[in-house]
Amino acid sequence: MTRIESFRELVETYTKHGWQLRRVLMCAATRAELAGAEEATFAGAPVQESTVDALWFARASHAGREAWELRLVGATPYALFETFEADEAEEDREEVRREMEARLREQFKRA
Repeated sequence: MTRIESFRELVETYTKHGWQLRRVLMCAATRAELAGAEEATFAGAPVQESTVDALWFARASHAGREAWELRLVGATPYALFETFEADEAEEDREEVRREMEARLREQFKRA
Protein backbone atom coordinates (compact mmCIF):
# COMPACT_ATOMS: atom_id res chain seq x y z
CA MET A 1 0.00 0.00 0.00
CA THR A 2 1.36 3.43 -0.89
CA ARG A 3 1.66 6.22 1.65
CA ILE A 4 -1.24 8.16 0.16
CA GLU A 5 -3.40 5.02 0.26
CA SER A 6 -2.55 4.56 3.94
CA PHE A 7 -3.64 8.11 4.74
CA ARG A 8 -6.83 7.81 2.69
CA GLU A 9 -7.78 4.46 4.21
CA LEU A 10 -7.45 5.81 7.75
CA VAL A 11 -9.44 8.95 6.94
CA GLU A 12 -12.21 6.86 5.36
CA THR A 13 -12.33 4.43 8.28
CA TYR A 14 -12.46 7.10 10.96
CA THR A 15 -15.00 9.17 9.01
CA LYS A 16 -17.23 6.12 8.69
CA HIS A 17 -17.26 5.88 12.49
CA GLY A 18 -18.18 9.52 13.07
CA TRP A 19 -14.75 11.07 13.51
CA GLN A 20 -13.71 14.34 11.83
CA LEU A 21 -10.19 14.86 10.54
CA ARG A 22 -8.87 17.96 12.31
CA ARG A 23 -5.11 18.00 11.66
CA VAL A 24 -2.42 16.14 9.79
CA LEU A 25 1.15 15.61 11.01
CA MET A 26 3.58 14.71 8.27
CA CYS A 27 7.33 14.28 7.95
CA ALA A 28 9.09 16.22 5.19
CA ALA A 29 9.69 13.15 3.02
CA THR A 30 6.02 12.14 3.11
CA ARG A 31 4.92 15.70 2.42
CA ALA A 32 7.15 15.78 -0.68
CA GLU A 33 5.75 12.41 -1.80
CA LEU A 34 2.15 13.59 -1.40
CA ALA A 35 2.66 17.02 -2.96
CA GLY A 36 -0.50 18.06 -4.78
CA ALA A 37 -2.69 15.38 -3.19
CA GLU A 38 -3.09 17.04 0.21
CA GLU A 39 -6.30 18.96 -0.45
CA ALA A 40 -8.11 15.99 -2.01
CA THR A 41 -6.95 13.64 0.74
CA PHE A 42 -7.31 15.86 3.80
CA ALA A 43 -10.31 18.07 2.87
CA GLY A 44 -8.74 21.26 4.13
CA ALA A 45 -7.41 19.95 7.44
CA PRO A 46 -4.19 21.80 8.28
CA VAL A 47 -0.96 19.91 7.58
CA GLN A 48 1.90 20.40 10.02
CA GLU A 49 5.46 19.21 9.61
CA SER A 50 6.49 16.58 12.14
CA THR A 51 8.93 13.73 12.58
CA VAL A 52 6.08 11.20 12.37
CA ASP A 53 3.10 10.74 10.06
CA ALA A 54 -0.11 10.92 12.07
CA LEU A 55 -3.71 12.10 11.90
CA TRP A 56 -5.74 13.98 14.51
CA PHE A 57 -9.42 13.08 14.66
CA ALA A 58 -12.17 14.44 16.92
CA ARG A 59 -15.82 13.69 17.66
CA ALA A 60 -18.44 14.34 20.29
CA SER A 61 -18.24 12.09 23.33
CA HIS A 62 -20.43 11.36 26.37
CA ALA A 63 -21.75 14.09 28.67
CA GLY A 64 -20.84 16.96 26.37
CA ARG A 65 -17.20 15.98 26.16
CA GLU A 66 -15.10 15.97 23.01
CA ALA A 67 -12.88 13.02 22.16
CA TRP A 68 -9.59 13.44 20.28
CA GLU A 69 -7.48 10.63 18.88
CA LEU A 70 -3.98 10.85 17.46
CA ARG A 71 -3.48 7.96 15.01
CA LEU A 72 -0.08 6.94 13.68
CA VAL A 73 0.03 6.36 9.92
CA GLY A 74 2.23 3.32 9.57
CA ALA A 75 2.49 -0.42 9.56
CA THR A 76 2.00 -0.54 13.33
CA PRO A 77 -1.54 0.38 14.41
CA TYR A 78 -1.08 2.82 17.29
CA ALA A 79 -3.21 5.64 18.66
CA LEU A 80 -3.43 7.92 21.68
CA PHE A 81 -6.83 9.01 22.97
CA GLU A 82 -8.04 11.85 25.21
CA THR A 83 -11.39 13.37 26.11
CA PHE A 84 -11.92 17.01 27.02
CA GLU A 85 -14.61 18.59 29.15
CA ALA A 86 -16.96 20.96 27.35
CA ASP A 87 -15.81 23.91 29.47
CA GLU A 88 -12.09 23.12 29.26
CA ALA A 89 -10.04 26.04 27.97
CA GLU A 90 -8.64 25.68 24.46
CA GLU A 91 -5.15 26.50 25.77
CA ASP A 92 -5.36 23.54 28.16
CA ARG A 93 -6.62 21.27 25.39
CA GLU A 94 -3.79 22.35 23.11
CA GLU A 95 -1.21 21.66 25.81
CA VAL A 96 -2.53 18.10 26.21
CA ARG A 97 -2.48 17.59 22.43
CA ARG A 98 1.15 18.79 22.27
CA GLU A 99 2.04 16.31 25.03
CA MET A 100 0.32 13.51 23.10
CA GLU A 101 2.27 14.41 19.96
CA ALA A 102 5.52 14.35 21.95
CA ARG A 103 4.68 10.89 23.33
CA LEU A 104 3.92 9.61 19.83
CA ARG A 105 7.15 11.05 18.42
CA GLU A 106 9.15 9.52 21.26
CA GLN A 107 7.52 6.12 20.72
CA PHE A 108 8.05 6.11 16.93
CA LYS A 109 11.18 8.08 16.12
CA ARG A 110 12.13 7.89 12.45
CA ALA A 111 15.56 6.41 11.88
